[in-house]
Amino acid sequence: MSMWPADLEALARDIITDFPARNLMVATAESCTGGLIAGALTEIAGSSAVVERGFVTYSNQAKMDLLGVKSATLEAHGAVSRQTAEEMAAGALAHSRADISVAVTGIAGPGGGSEEKPVGLVHIAATTRAGKGKHREMRYGDIGRDQIRLATVRTALQMLRDLATLR
Repeated sequence: MSMWPADLEALARDIITDFPARNLMVATAESCTGGLIAGALTEIAGSSAVVERGFVTYSNQAKMDLLGVKSATLEAHGAVSRQTAEEMAAGALAHSRADISVAVTGIAGPGGGSEEKPVGLVHIAATTRAGKGKHREMRYGDIGRDQIRLATVRTALQMLRDLATLR
């Protein structure tokens, strides 16, 4: 019995089953999900062939120290931005042996939102060593912290899977 919703577990299983044949290893860089993407992947037997490492970078300092996110990016765009998510994804590749990475940064609530950046806003970026990348700005709405985090994991796994088939 998995702790994950069935559709999310199926997505993770697809990645763990498919990526070894593509010679792909994954690195995750997570802020608002706090390691849940890596957790969903490592729930599946055989994940050690796919998950290279995960970074939980909740603070801006951690984003800079562990992933190389530029302070200028954080000052100009904020932690919850396309630019920060893309630098996180690039940093996860730069600081790992992975072939593909996914990064998430957002506002899971219940507080912390603003008119410009409401609760439920999440930026997700995925990139490959070959230079292919994707970004999605998700506005899940104020559906509750747990649901925002699970929805983010779902979208991140879908993006990983989709990006792997493009390379």
